[in-house]
Amino acid sequence: MEHVVITGANRGIGLELARHYQAEGWRVTGTCRATSPELEKVASQVFDGIDVTSQKSIERLVTALHGQTIDLLINNAGLMQDDNLGGIDLDSLRLQMETNAFAPLRISEALLPNLQAGSKIANITSRMGSIADNDSGGRYGYRASKAAFNALGRSMAIDLKERGISVAQLHPGFVKTRMVNFGGLITPEESVAGLAAIIEALNLENSGKFWHSNSEELPW
Repeated sequence: MEHVVITGANRGIGLELARHYQAEGWRVTGTCRATSPELEKVASQVFDGIDVTSQKSIERLVTALHGQTIDLLINNAGLMQDDNLGGIDLDSLRLQMETNAFAPLRISEALLPNLQAGSKIANITSRMGSIADNDSGGRYGYRASKAAFNALGRSMAIDLKERGISVAQLHPGFVKTRMVNFGGLITPEESVAGLAAIIEALNLENSGKFWHSNSEELPW
């Protein structure tokens, strides 16, 4: 049975990813700061109290997953705050960078012993991290952290290719989740159907690309 580990799996896109892979017959491991009844229903194991910015949390996760092969690691946990000119909060920028960029890199590195040739890493990023696509400005912390995440994911794809591990940067679309006050354009189910199809097709030949959930390749 294939094994997927999903961070930030208690709600929104992470929860829908957990539901999808459970329905496909995968063994699902969900991590989150606080679990939910919905996640408990679909996950084989849940590790709550996991703060992705905390080294102790990452060490706890590594210990809990020791000896378990991971076929798919989905770095989904993220944070968006509203930082615009005239109201820049450096603490907010730092937190978003720690959560959205550094944390998934640290988790991926920490769980490398669990990955093998053929394993995949799916990084849930955002087209707001695209510099070429930015035509509206604002959201300084979120944009910068996702741009950094894209750069880190691209490097991971290059460095892990020789180990047979493929990596994708994935924009889920403008999804109706709590992060955007449910004001999105597509449902989590629609988003995950597209994301899962891209992940299924991910291989060493197309590793390191930046995809929209609708299969469009996005500019960096």
